[in-house]
Amino acid sequence: MSALAPKKTKVKLAVDLGGLPMHNPVTTASGTFAAGKEYADFVDVAALGAVTTKGVSLNGWEGNASPRIAETPSGMLNSIGLQNPGVQHLVDRELPWLAAQGAQAIVNVSGHSFEEYVAVIEALEAGAAAGTAPVGAYEINVSCPNVDAGGMTMGCHGPSVEKVVSACRAATERPLIVKLTPNVTDITEIARAAESAGADAISLINTLLGMAIDARRRRPLLARVVGGLSGPAVKPVALRCVWECHNAVKLPLLGMGGIVTGTDAVEFMLAGATAVAVGTANFMDPCATVHVIDGIIDYCEEQRVSDVNDLIGALKC
Repeated sequence: MSALAPKKTKVKLAVDLGGLPMHNPVTTASGTFAAGKEYADFVDVAALGAVTTKGVSLNGWEGNASPRIAETPSGMLNSIGLQNPGVQHLVDRELPWLAAQGAQAIVNVSGHSFEEYVAVIEALEAGAAAGTAPVGAYEINVSCPNVDAGGMTMGCHGPSVEKVVSACRAATERPLIVKLTPNVTDITEIARAAESAGADAISLINTLLGMAIDARRRRPLLARVVGGLSGPAVKPVALRCVWECHNAVKLPLLGMGGIVTGTDAVEFMLAGATAVAVGTANFMDPCATVHVIDGIIDYCEEQRVSDVNDLIGALKC
């Protein structure tokens, strides 16, 4: 079979996500698309606005014990633990492959300390400078535990967000997209912290904390008990977070959380998102990203919207 590409249209689909030009507003949610190779038989990865890679750390992480995935009503729980082979593998293997396909890469950066985030970006900058591993933007995953603060999640603490974003800002001139966790009291406070530290865009939301239980065995379904909830079940929460941040900061937003259809994506854009990411839907349908792009096109043609940018923040309240 040939890889699926979006339908042709006269609708203007190009958007600018904090200095990252995208020829359409759809990317992939980190951790659901690897670096694109596994989906290349199904989707023309170059036809996406960007491919967002799985989170990468300085050295390889083994991830959490199994079982680490559980199905839930209208969603799934995962406790993968950011398993990855390390940044050098991405630089040597994955990013050159994406470049050869003509795809734009957003690299999701993870770390257990402020210094590790910077080291990962420095390694990626070196690969980009060599011309073999180009990077369009960095998505800074602040949902990692900070080992220097007793394991506290960085993204739950405004000063920690400011510190890690400031450190990353000093390490690169490429667009910085800061990915926020919804597991906070006030997500706008964290968004403002990222903005003040030099972020170019905000992506939201990361997964919600949840758990599932096998009642007959009286045991949790995940080895680590608690995991991240994603899928259509989280969409109302994600929309609320996008709407709140749209009204709190001036940065463009990358919205995600339960997007399955083009209409879902349009709802995020109406709430204030400049672009959207398709995540869990990729596990159900490997062509989900292209179907979402086509759905956006269908909506715009039906509603006589000539430029997708006219949808951003157009919610009538």
